[in-house]
Amino acid sequence: MLTLVAYDICEPKRLVRVARVCEDFGVRVQYSLFECRLDEREFLDFWLKLLCEIDENEDRVVAYKIDARSAKETLTAGTMTCSEKVVCYLV
Repeated sequence: MLTLVAYDICEPKRLVRVARVCEDFGVRVQYSLFECRLDEREFLDFWLKLLCEIDENEDRVVAYKIDARSAKETLTAGTMTCSEKVVCYLV
């Protein structure tokens, strides 16, 4: 399942920790937006790690789960800076 995870973290040290957790589970596509392809068990592990890093009174993390059919219909335009963890396929 494709999951988009976005966050708004108020404190810089927490922001770094949340970003590191996200980098372990997905690919950064915008500054605070990650694409993650995880099964349910992996997603639960990821989500629990995120919850341990945030202050629920100040921060926000949201996960949008996208089914396979909808994921295939995703449109993109423009450039993307790829990190070393990204695998790009050209068709």
